[in-house]
Amino acid sequence: MSEEEIRFSKEHEWLVLNEGGIATMGISDFAQRQLGDIVSVELPKVGSAFSQMQPMAIVDSVKASSDIYSAASGEVIQVNEDLIEKPELINQSPYNLGWIVKIKLSNPQEFEQLMTKEEYDVFIGESEKEEGEEGQREESSDKREANEQSK
Repeated sequence: MSEEEIRFSKEHEWLVLNEGGIATMGISDFAQRQLGDIVSVELPKVGSAFSQMQPMAIVDSVKASSDIYSAASGEVIQVNEDLIEKPELINQSPYNLGWIVKIKLSNPQEFEQLMTKEEYDVFIGESEKEEGEEGQREESSDKREANEQSK
């Protein structure tokens, strides 16, 4: 898959537009790393229709349970049933074997509005930077508290 074909949502879902207005969707490598080891996936039913950014699936990891949002509006035409037995495929191969659903898009323009790979890389770079700064602030306040307690 080339980088021009893949788009990303701010909720860390990816979408690849295939022929006939069918899109394959999953979660990004960044998202699966944030979640940690994925232990189960609750998939939507084939035939279900979702609006863009509507919760459509649930991924459970050792760290958290997370909603997966529809990156674009459409009808689910296929789910990755391999994930029921092997949810870890999302960790091992988030862009290939770990895809979650295939959707018949009802509004293909939504695909064009999603972030390109380059835009997403900037977006997650900013997210990682913010998390790092929060971690540093928490460490600083922890150190101040420790110093005050030792006085």
